[in-house]
Formats: sequence, C-alpha cells, structure tokens
Amino acid sequence: MLRKFIGDRTESTLNGFATYLHKRGITPNILTITGLVVNTAGAYAYYRGFVVLGGFVILFAGLFDMMDGAVARAGGTASSIGAFTDAVVDRYSDFIIFAGVLAYFAGRGNLGKTMLVLVIMCGSLLVSYVRARAELVIPKCDVGLMERPERIILLGAGSILGFFNVALWLLALLTHLTAFHRVYFTYKTHRRSVD
Repeated sequence: MLRKFIGDRTESTLNGFATYLHKRGITPNILTITGLVVNTAGAYAYYRGFVVLGGFVILFAGLFDMMDGAVARAGGTASSIGAFTDAVVDRYSDFIIFAGVLAYFAGRGNLGKTMLVLVIMCGSLLVSYVRARAELVIPKCDVGLMERPERIILLGAGSILGFFNVALWLLALLTHLTAFHRVYFTYKTHRRSVD
C-alpha cells in the first residue's frame, strides 16, 4: 500500500540515486545483504533494551530495502530470481527483527508481551504467505494495509516516539486483518473469474 502511495513521488529521486550507486559498482545483492546485517544490528539493540536505537536502526535498514530493486532496474539487471532472493532475505529480516523484540520481553520474564510478539511474527509470515499462494490462483494479491514497509515504519516510529507497546498491539491486529483481507480478496476475485 505504501509503495503505491509514495511510488510516483519518490521514483525520480530513487532512480537518480540508484544510477549513482550502480555507477560506483554497488550491486543489488550488496544492498540486500547490507540491509539484513543492519536489521540484525537493530534486532540486537531491541534485545539489549535499546528500543529507541532499535527503531532508528531498522528504519535506516529500510533504505537498503528500498534501493536494491531500484539499483537492479538502473543497471538493467532486474530479474525474477533477484526479486525472489530479495523476498527471501526480507523474510529473514522480518524474523530477525521480531526475534530481537521477543528476546527482549522473554529475557525480562514478560510472558504476555512474548506471546504478543509471537502473534505478530505469525501475522507477518501470513501476510507474505497468503499473497504467494494467492498469486497461484489469481494474477495479483497485493491488497491490505500491513505490507513489510508499513510494519517496519510502525514498529520503528513506535520505538522512537514512545508508543512501542501500542505499535505492537496494532501490528498484532493489523497483520492478521491484512492476511484475512487477502484471503477474502482471493476468493472474491477467483469467484468472479469463473462466473
């Protein structure tokens, strides 16, 4: 959803910077792996209890997630296998970030928040999984609010601005609502195509 909203507004800026990076020999894979490493650092910050720092770090890592595809397009190397690799690494990044948050609560004996983060991890996985399975049945299933950029922005903003716990509850609710929305959309679209 966020990509659709800001895509046209940021495309020229991203393309210019992506071209610059490509000319300097920065490849999409370098950016993808760097994003994973930075997200791991953010997860460690959460685990250690540095919630505000963790928020800044994961938002910074988001810049690498935005740029890898843009650099691939700028260099004419965009491919289905590149998109596949990026998607897989993004899932690892998601898991690592929330594993850091989970470890933070588990280490303090907070069972309720530990379970809440498990609910978020399940919802985040389902948002991506439902889309992947849906697109075997219908052409496109990118509906819903809580795609990966929205999840990272909500968690990062909540961490920095002091509504960390509220952000976690919202993530637990909205990730599952997004997954259910995609299930409903898939059934509705499929039914329309066979009628």
